[in-house]
Amino acid sequence: MSPATARQWLATALAEARAGLAEGGVPIGAALYAADGTLLGRGHNRRVQDGDPSAHAETAAFRAAGRQRSYRGTTMVTTLSPCWYCSGLVRQFGISRVVIGEAETFRGGHEWLAGLGVEIVLLDDPECVTLMREFIAERPELWHEDIGE
Repeated sequence: MSPATARQWLATALAEARAGLAEGGVPIGAALYAADGTLLGRGHNRRVQDGDPSAHAETAAFRAAGRQRSYRGTTMVTTLSPCWYCSGLVRQFGISRVVIGEAETFRGGHEWLAGLGVEIVLLDDPECVTLMREFIAERPELWHEDIGE
């Protein structure tokens, strides 16, 4: 995967993260892309908005993609390292690659996924880091709820 493509796809996830923040939620966004680069689905964390603890960004993008015959060759793009729940989704459905905006504010299960053969592209994107740091500083109680602390 080219760095330019990874950054272009991350822009979709970042737009979703900003939408979630504007709605009063946790600013994490995701997108699922097909092997040919077609955007299959996109979404953002909606735990607060929907009162649903399972409404993570990656699950929202996965659901928006609809049923696929196979997820082999697909890429999940997320603004933040996927939690164990979302890492399990990647593993369960055989998603081949995960592009991660940042893992500085939260280290989820991406190393576990890498050990299972999932290609991990960690971008260390400064905008993703700033977005999460500002959110954590402003809403620590909501952040700790989101990560299960």
